[in-house]
Amino acid sequence: MRVSHVLTGLAVISQFAGGPLMAQTSVKVPTIVGEWWGVAGDPDLGPEITTERQQPVDFAVWQAADGTWQLWSCVRGTNCGGNRRLFHGWEGKQITDASWTPTGIQMTARPELGETTGGLQAPHVVKWRGEYWMAYGDWENICFAKSKDGKKFERVLTADGRSGRFSEGPGNNTRDAMLLLVGDLWHCYYTAYPNRQGMVYCRTSPNLLDWSESVVAAYGGEAGTNAYSSECPHVVALGPDDYYLFRTQRYGWEQITRVYHSRDPKYFGVNQDDKYLVCSLPVAAPEIVFHEGQYYIAALRPDLKGISIARLDWK
Repeated sequence: MRVSHVLTGLAVISQFAGGPLMAQTSVKVPTIVGEWWGVAGDPDLGPEITTERQQPVDFAVWQAADGTWQLWSCVRGTNCGGNRRLFHGWEGKQITDASWTPTGIQMTARPELGETTGGLQAPHVVKWRGEYWMAYGDWENICFAKSKDGKKFERVLTADGRSGRFSEGPGNNTRDAMLLLVGDLWHCYYTAYPNRQGMVYCRTSPNLLDWSESVVAAYGGEAGTNAYSSECPHVVALGPDDYYLFRTQRYGWEQITRVYHSRDPKYFGVNQDDKYLVCSLPVAAPEIVFHEGQYYIAALRPDLKGISIARLDWK
C-alpha cells in the first residue's frame, strides 16, 4: 500500500535567476508531484550498535540485476565506534512500493585499508559494462566498490592496497560522491570543506579508476560558503548540454536544497555567480531516479528518521 509520510504535500519554492542564462535556453524547474511514500525507516542495528540518536542520512537508490530496488543509507550516531557511521540496506520490489524490507548492515569501515573507523559516508551506485560501481566516502577519501549482482559489493583497491582513490586533503572531509557519465568520461561530483568552506568538486575518468585533478564546480552565492553549504551534490542530465545540480545546505525541519542549471557539467557558478540558480526545494540529500519514463526524487524525512520517494516532473 502506498502511504505518505511527514514530507507529504511539500511545495516547490521557485527562485528564478535572470540574466544571460535565461536568454540562452529554456530552463526547466524540477517540481515534486503528489504525495511522498516512505521506503526506509530508522533501522534496528542490533542491541550493541543501535542508539536512540541514530539517523539514516545520505543514501543511494538503484535497481539490482534481479529487478529489485536497493537502498543503502549511511546511518550516523550508532555505537559502531569511531565516527559512528555504517551502511544499512533495504530492498523493494517496485520503486513505488512503500516500506521496503530491511536487509541489515551492509558495510562497515575497514581501517586496515586506510578507512577511518566508523567513517563511511554517502554511497552512490551506477551500472556500467555489466557491473555495478559504488562510490562512497571514508571520511577523508572517495573510495569505490564493485558488484556483479548489485547487492554484494567488494572494494576496488589501489596498487598499494588501500581503498581511498582521491581526496581534497586531510581534515577536509571529502565525501558525498556522485557519478554521471558524460560522453566517454565519468564525472564524479563530491564535496569537501578546505578552510571550513564547502565546495562542490568534479573529477573525470575514462574507467572509474584513473581520475583527473579536481576543479571547483560550485561554491558560494546564495547557498553560502560554510562547511555544509555544498552537501550531497547530485547532477541530472536532461539532454546534451542540459545539466542540473542539486546542492543541499540544511537537513531537518528547515531543510533546503538549491538547484542550478548549466550547459557545462563542470561549472554551476562560483563565488557570487548565481545566474545559474533555478529554484530551491524543501528537501535534503536528494537523489533523482529515472525509471520507465518517469522521474522520481528520493530524500530524507525532515525528522531524519527515514527516507521517502515522490514523483518528479520538469516544468
